[in-house]
Amino acid sequence: MIIECEKCKANYKLDENITAKSSFRVRCANCSYVFTVYKTPPQDTPYLLRDEVIPPPDNSGPQKIISISNQKGGVAKTSTCLNLGMSLSLLKYRILMIDFDVQSNLTITLGYKNTKSFFDVIQSNTNGMSGVIQKTRYPNFWLLPSNSKMALLPQKKLNGSNFGYLLRDRLNLMQDRFDYILIDTPPSLEFFTLNALIASDLVIIPSQCEYLSTYGVSQVEKIIGVIKEKADKDLDYKVLITMYDQKNTSSRVICDKLQSKYKEKTFNTVIGFDAKIQESQIVNMPVIHYDKKSSSAQQYLKLAEEILGVSK
Repeated sequence: MIIECEKCKANYKLDENITAKSSFRVRCANCSYVFTVYKTPPQDTPYLLRDEVIPPPDNSGPQKIISISNQKGGVAKTSTCLNLGMSLSLLKYRILMIDFDVQSNLTITLGYKNTKSFFDVIQSNTNGMSGVIQKTRYPNFWLLPSNSKMALLPQKKLNGSNFGYLLRDRLNLMQDRFDYILIDTPPSLEFFTLNALIASDLVIIPSQCEYLSTYGVSQVEKIIGVIKEKADKDLDYKVLITMYDQKNTSSRVICDKLQSKYKEKTFNTVIGFDAKIQESQIVNMPVIHYDKKSSSAQQYLKLAEEILGVSK
């Protein structure tokens, strides 16, 4: 595992098998600062969320289901889903993360494997998802994982009636137990993305400042229009500019074009390119817990506040 000194930011490669403890104190060889290191959750023995630890219903405020979607891969969908969700949880909101991508990147990034998924919910012929949802080590933060079996779902359900409503119908039974539900979708507009969009109130479309990514934005915009018409659903969307490099001329030009084209449909917050995100993924941590002072951590907090309508 890779650790970073909280004071001088020096990085070290550490064998996590040196101790069985889930957390331990270390001293930085560079500046002698002493800090606590936390191991990632055990990957082969995930903690299953039982019914009694699902948050009780809370109707004190509006619940919102948010999908993160773009048919172009590599635009920071999973990073945005994870770090936005974590930022909302740090603002004391109860968050359910849903990994709806067969690649399971969100599940892996949180340190889990060999878990049940939405496929197991469908196979059990029940509507309840309590036996599949994971209570993570982070406060106010739950996960519905993905696994390779998810690839079988389109074959089983694509020709059935109302196949696009499988996720929505089950979330309707429990969404009042969470303040926000965030769904990570695959880089394609098919079975899983359709289910996620139909279940959502808002779609966040991450886009790098490069052509193919912006083309993906227009494709998601079109499918949202179809869903609003065919499913008679009030579905909103906003574009989030990610991995922005202010020093790159083409990046600045495309950023200006996106903001000009989508105007009020573009978030004011821009997520810049930050190596800390890649580092945080190596140690299976959200960037705000890996380095809360990093630019990306602060930008995702700002994005969370923007979504909440908080102006500072």
